[in-house]
Amino acid sequence: MLATLLTRVKSSRWLSPDILLGHTLTQEVRRKQLSSFSHNSSSVSVVWRRKVTGSIRDVSTTGTVCAKVRGNSKRKELSEKKLTRYFVDHRHVKLVAGSGGKGVCSFHSEPRKEWGGPDGGNGGDGGSIIIKADRFVKSLAQVVPLYKGENGQSGGSKNCYGRNGSPTYIHVPLGTVVKEQGKIVVDLSEHGQEYLAVFGGSGGKGNRFFLSNENRAPMTATPGLEGQERALHLELRTMAHAGLVGFPNAGKSSLLRAISNARPAVAAYPFTTLNPHVGIVKYRDHEQVAVADIPGIIQGAHLNRGLGISFLRHIERCRFLLFVLDLSATEPWTQFQHLRYELDQYEPGLSQRPQAIIANKMDLPEAREKLETLKSHVTQRVIPVSALTGQNTEELILHLRELYDGYLQGEGKPTRW
Repeated sequence: MLATLLTRVKSSRWLSPDILLGHTLTQEVRRKQLSSFSHNSSSVSVVWRRKVTGSIRDVSTTGTVCAKVRGNSKRKELSEKKLTRYFVDHRHVKLVAGSGGKGVCSFHSEPRKEWGGPDGGNGGDGGSIIIKADRFVKSLAQVVPLYKGENGQSGGSKNCYGRNGSPTYIHVPLGTVVKEQGKIVVDLSEHGQEYLAVFGGSGGKGNRFFLSNENRAPMTATPGLEGQERALHLELRTMAHAGLVGFPNAGKSSLLRAISNARPAVAAYPFTTLNPHVGIVKYRDHEQVAVADIPGIIQGAHLNRGLGISFLRHIERCRFLLFVLDLSATEPWTQFQHLRYELDQYEPGLSQRPQAIIANKMDLPEAREKLETLKSHVTQRVIPVSALTGQNTEELILHLRELYDGYLQGEGKPTRW
């Protein structure tokens, strides 16, 4: 029967053989049962592979057998070690602006114009390099050590000026501080803020520029000037309203996961967090408070021990501090004294900012007794929480809003996120 149908297909010229053959084979598959098809796979494969106008068509019988197995489409979170590769908070860069194009010495040449005069154009200016703050950039990892501006093009005859070099933009995160020889040059803290780091060189003058009544045929043309050159240090300081300060393994990352949308790495060993994480705490009136998880500080951090001062600078921008104390320690109140000492040694008066003490790990059995002892040793407000179970995190979020409202009354300029 199949041969008869194929003969009819060849005789019909108004339909494509591919379409009729596919329709015929589809009807054949519907007539057969799945069990008989699996036993007679060799005979069916002969039917499925036929030469049609010199080519071979391969037809898939089932989608589940031949389809590619798809895994979970959810994107995997990067580990803390991989995040550290992408997060860079300081860079030394060398900036060289573009040089100006040279001027041209030429004279107008045209039939029946014997004295055309000079017509050499000026060269274009070199391109400058601009550092621009961008809120969509989160790290200095994309900043390269050397930037060279575009040179200006040389002038041409017929009074043609050379094209100016295009400016080069370096996009940096909000909170980037530009330093030169240890001194702060500019603080880029607003989106779109620009700083013209190096100027491009001026273009040279063509001989047309030197035309005067005394000199009707000048032969002088000047080269372009070299672009400005500087060596700068870019330093990123995290922009956040509150900063979580504590010793390693105190539960800062777990606490940030409990109160915000951030997902820092959490593990049962110290120095899990190797770079700052910023989480956003959202309220019903659509106000947002940024909380930064600062990597663990140890005794002697101001002397560059442990992670050292590389992350202490991220606390400078925090308007209020949240000291996270570990109630599983023998004397938690001594941690608070050591933390304040390290902050004052790094920057005098840093520990005097509005603050609160967070007594973490209240789910432990011995935490209740240590909490009462801690309150007797300190005068600041103590908020007992458990980042593991989420116990009493509502009080922390409300107190965080109180600190934020007090900051707005004093500064009068909220930071939008």
